[in-house]
Amino acid sequence: MSKSNIIRQQIWSKLKDVAKPDTRFDKNFAEVIPDFEGSEIATNRILEMKACRDAEFLFITPDNCLVDLRRQLIEMGKPFFMSTYGIYRGFLYIEPGSVPKGHELYAAWLDGMEHFGVPISLEDVARRGKIDFLVTGASAVSVDGVRFGKGHGFFDLEWGMFTDLGLVGEETPVVAAVHDCQVVQEKLHPSPTDILVDYIATPGGLHKVERRAKRPRGVIWDLLDPKQIDQTPPLQELRVMQGLAPSA
Repeated sequence: MSKSNIIRQQIWSKLKDVAKPDTRFDKNFAEVIPDFEGSEIATNRILEMKACRDAEFLFITPDNCLVDLRRQLIEMGKPFFMSTYGIYRGFLYIEPGSVPKGHELYAAWLDGMEHFGVPISLEDVARRGKIDFLVTGASAVSVDGVRFGKGHGFFDLEWGMFTDLGLVGEETPVVAAVHDCQVVQEKLHPSPTDILVDYIATPGGLHKVERRAKRPRGVIWDLLDPKQIDQTPPLQELRVMQGLAPSA
């Protein structure tokens, strides 16, 4: 078993005590990054950040622990987009003012995002310019910013697409929202595809990371299974944009 999987298993055993069950996957952490006790406190720490307050276009992952963040961004009228489950249907965008007052919480849930969000292509994202702020959940994150997801690599892949289009870079703030028990105290060596975060927001505090390495850039096509490309519309779109595949 790889070190990352060992860390996941160690953290997941602690997470069971503070995680909130998912309606579909319960506490199967290999399939869902769960909400947890105190996630609203972690959310408020993120919203108090100047980089978040100033952001004009944000990317928020579909993790359960970020429901309250998505709700508050909707209430604030902040434009953001989110990936669908497994990126199988690309990305959804919440237009400011598109959610009727009183429906913000429903709109922040995944089913609500499907109802109120509109599909947004990579080309449409690129037209908006830079992504100012990214927030992700995690299975675990080390004190030096190495983030572990469920093991499927979705956030790494999204980051690769965004860097290929010049929408994010070394200076783009990336925040991981986790419970304190998900923070790994030892320093870890990132793999070539691991995203390094700048901040770790927990119920216990906001930790600024001193990054020791550069973030990865670009989609590494050779690492992808052709089936994954076939099942991920934004990857197909990126291949066309890069001239690697003919347009439909």
